[in-house]
Amino acid sequence: MGLTGLSASDLARLIAVRQVAPSEVMAAFLARTQAVNPGINALVSLRDADDLMAEARRLDDAAPRGWLHGLPFAVKDLVAVRGLRTTYGSPLFADFVPAADDLLAARLRAAGAVFIGKSNTPEWGQGSHSFNPVHGVTRNPYDPSRSAGGSSGGAAAALAARLVPVADGSDMMGSLRNPAAFCNVYGFRPSWGLVPGDAVGDSFLATLATEGPMALTVEDLARLLEVMAGPNPLVPFCRPAEGFADRLDAPVKGLRIGWLGDWGGAYRCEPGILDLCEAALAVFADMGAEVVPVPPPFPAEQLWQAWTTLRAMLNAGDKAGLYADPVKRAALKPETVWEIEQGQGLSAAAVHAASVIRSRWYARVARLFQDHDALVLPSAQVWPFPAEWRWPQVIDGRAMDTYHRWMEVVVPVSLAGLPALALPAGFGAQGLPMGMQVFGPVGADAKVLALGQAYHLATDWPGRRPPVL
Repeated sequence: MGLTGLSASDLARLIAVRQVAPSEVMAAFLARTQAVNPGINALVSLRDADDLMAEARRLDDAAPRGWLHGLPFAVKDLVAVRGLRTTYGSPLFADFVPAADDLLAARLRAAGAVFIGKSNTPEWGQGSHSFNPVHGVTRNPYDPSRSAGGSSGGAAAALAARLVPVADGSDMMGSLRNPAAFCNVYGFRPSWGLVPGDAVGDSFLATLATEGPMALTVEDLARLLEVMAGPNPLVPFCRPAEGFADRLDAPVKGLRIGWLGDWGGAYRCEPGILDLCEAALAVFADMGAEVVPVPPPFPAEQLWQAWTTLRAMLNAGDKAGLYADPVKRAALKPETVWEIEQGQGLSAAAVHAASVIRSRWYARVARLFQDHDALVLPSAQVWPFPAEWRWPQVIDGRAMDTYHRWMEVVVPVSLAGLPALALPAGFGAQGLPMGMQVFGPVGADAKVLALGQAYHLATDWPGRRPPVL
């Protein structure tokens, strides 16, 4: 695949020593995108190719501004980018062109990224299947009849197809982890507060979602995280910036890794997923780690109750204005309307009870990490499903009672704000990818990434088995 087959870190090194020019990199990725993207619809709102080549040529002789200097980048379509159509997957914003960058886009731009377009997402990022009425559905590069997951499905599919060298994503309810599993790439949900958002009206309450990097290698994850991380003085609860890329080399021998499986049956998985994850865990055991089963540490139904309550509360507040307007309400997806209406019916006592459960779970998992260096769950409960579905309604005979119940396995990490790395675990009997999430205590981002680096060097699933397109 030439230049498009190299990691972002390798491309950055070649550009830095002038062995490769940004215009050469841009030309290679544009050619790849023109050939492949129409079949998977991962990238949307693409800029004019001539304009992109002109911008890249201006960078050929310029001093590098940062690690992303000259690299093509497609920002997730939930992030406002100055001068670039940003729709949030909603027909209400189908023609919206922001006048200013969101904080994430500003940091990427300052690091030298060349924005080529946006990566597709579900409307408002809700649901783990990337389709919307503005741009359509994103398809899985390993089987275009299947979903690429979501809400960072466009980013994951673009990475797997080598349309971009590295990507941003965001994760509230597995939006980095699920598509990483579906597309055989890496996704990292950092400790909450490490990658801050913009100042918003609910900054003190909105602590469930975070942005994070996606990549084909763990080194690329670490380097992009360094670009994305660092306090925003306008936002509370931020964590200090750290170096990650130079701390990836760490021993695995002697670590104790806990396997939570399907949480005692609470998180029903389709056949083959648990077996594949257990085979992947054997890689850590072969490197000298102790892998031990862990019984369910907390009632899953209580976690679900807390999660759905807090999530609905935030959705009801965030989109109250859209819902109040009958015309705009009619343009919202049914799942969004359901979330808002659930939130509108909540009492203060219900929100407080959910917060208490969240606090109890945080304390319980902190105690678990006194005896375990990391914990592991599957990244998804289903294999990539038909792209025509809105969402899976049954898992191995168990009916799902909401549009997002099939994603429940990601809730323990999100509710506690833990750092979690979605690792490719291999492929099932139908040739479809799957992954597992390795997570640690709050603030242990560097240690989780180092564990992932050891796994990547031993497996390199993205490099060993790219999609055939």
